[in-house]
Amino acid sequence: MARRRYQKGSLVPKQGLPSNGLWIGRWREDVILSDGSISRPYKWEVLGTTHEYPTRRLALRALEARLSTINSPTYRARPTATFAEFANRWEATVLCQHKPSTQSAVRSQVRKWLLPAFKNCALKDLEGQRLQAFVSECKASPKTVRNLVATVRMMWNSARAWGYMAHDPFEGLVLPKRGLTHAFSLSLQQIRDVIASAEEPYRTFYMILGETGIRGGEICALRVEDLDLENAVIHVRQSVWRGKIQTVKSQRGNRRFPISPELVNQLRAFLRTWRPNALGLLFVTGNGTPWDHNLIRKRKFHPLLKKLGVQQCGFHAFRHGNATLLDQIGTPLAVRLNRLGHPRRKQP
Repeated sequence: MARRRYQKGSLVPKQGLPSNGLWIGRWREDVILSDGSISRPYKWEVLGTTHEYPTRRLALRALEARLSTINSPTYRARPTATFAEFANRWEATVLCQHKPSTQSAVRSQVRKWLLPAFKNCALKDLEGQRLQAFVSECKASPKTVRNLVATVRMMWNSARAWGYMAHDPFEGLVLPKRGLTHAFSLSLQQIRDVIASAEEPYRTFYMILGETGIRGGEICALRVEDLDLENAVIHVRQSVWRGKIQTVKSQRGNRRFPISPELVNQLRAFLRTWRPNALGLLFVTGNGTPWDHNLIRKRKFHPLLKKLGVQQCGFHAFRHGNATLLDQIGTPLAVRLNRLGHPRRKQP
């Protein structure tokens, strides 16, 4: 809908200087309501202080600049929604297109962090200052805060494409620094001890983890057809999340691992006792379903670590240990990133 008329808006108060020292502009703005009808409510906004605009004429110029978008011939009414209303629509139409694991993580972020902060805020009113305040006041780790902002950015891309607003609240946004973190990794000797102390089929499971640095969800989704033992290669093509087969974490997650003759011999011996299953998986439960690496970690891996006197950790410690070993032997960065399934870092 084209604008109805050119408008100049007005300042509050109508005459003189504001007693509170703030110039407030008022104008009408077309919005599309949830039932599709168009309303033209008043909008109020602080333009600046009397220190910034000492005279009424200067404040009117600021108001005129603010209304330039609305007075443009290309101006169209925008749909209106609170953050909570938009979040429901976005989850139902956009988030559902993502992998189940991503859906679960994002829904948790929205419910725990974003809705309490922005629930009743209109999208058009969610600007940089309010987003920066959320970042500064959020009682979460820097990594979590960065993930939350990334989720808001995902939602914002859809909101802007759907015409809810045109501004960018992320411009100039300052995020917390990641800080120094220490990720525990298993040493080469600890990995050897774990493998030597484990019984089958866990010995083969740990040996693959130790040599490849593969993710827990990826090793549980390995199929026999992913093993190319003639060429000493393991292919990663899928992953498991909560018992369901899904794609790998990213496009670079589809990769191949050259493996040692020792692991080839271990896999050949393992396959001689392997029992076929409908999914063709290397590791399955008695019911023929994929292993849950979280359950394996709690029920098998942690008791073994306790027995060996090794610090309790997750399967990512194999991954960190593998990355450390690759670094120590001078493996090129591109090769390390490819083995770990990480995206290549952009050059500054």
